[in-house]
Amino acid sequence: MALAASFDLTGKRALVTGCTRGIGQAMAIGLAEAGADIIGVSASLALEGSETEQAVRALGRDFKAYKADFGDRAQVDAFITQVQADFPHIDILINNAGTIKRAPAAEHSDELWDEVLRINLDAPFRLARAIGGQMLRQGSGKIVFTASLLTFQGGINVPGYAASKGAIGSVVKALANEWAGRGVNVNAIAPGYIATDNTEALRNDPDRSASILGRIPAGRWGTPDDFKGPTVFLSSSAADYVHGTILTVDGGWMGR
Repeated sequence: MALAASFDLTGKRALVTGCTRGIGQAMAIGLAEAGADIIGVSASLALEGSETEQAVRALGRDFKAYKADFGDRAQVDAFITQVQADFPHIDILINNAGTIKRAPAAEHSDELWDEVLRINLDAPFRLARAIGGQMLRQGSGKIVFTASLLTFQGGINVPGYAASKGAIGSVVKALANEWAGRGVNVNAIAPGYIATDNTEALRNDPDRSASILGRIPAGRWGTPDDFKGPTVFLSSSAADYVHGTILTVDGGWMGR
């Protein structure tokens, strides 16, 4: 296969969670730019006419929207049942939806901990288990989780988030160990410091923002569009021999 053709996703269908804005929206649009049709789901996604849908359809690709609160197990289960009924064949799963709650560890309540773990760890695993099982029956598929720099580090004032993203790194490796020989690739992308809603508090803190920028060799905050290429790569046949990898997209942060 020619190199360019190995990145072509024409005829593939991708399920992207958390695609209303930010990194998830860019991932969905990037996949559509590579030829994939998109299934989108998030707690706030409009069922018709969302910005993401308009961008995907402008590229000539299909878009189907669903709404589900990933902090509610019943809603997650109902979504899985419905999307598998509607789409018996899904080629790509982008497990991107997530949340972050900031509070010092000594003040980090059970409610914050539980909410973050339900959204960031429980729901992605349940989706991967269900859609991954479908892919195993198909004999092929690509699953990409959104990890974090806190898959490798502890962070400050985000113990629940750090725990969830550390666990995601292990889930990726565990699934890859089981599924690599059966045609299903499982990998993750670990964003660095990206200009999104999740980092607004940090960017608005002059001291923290200066400290962060001072450590990033690229000298800038990342943007959602920085995730289009890595997502297409891990979702394509160009990554057929890539399993259990956590790809950092961080401006060089982890190299410091």
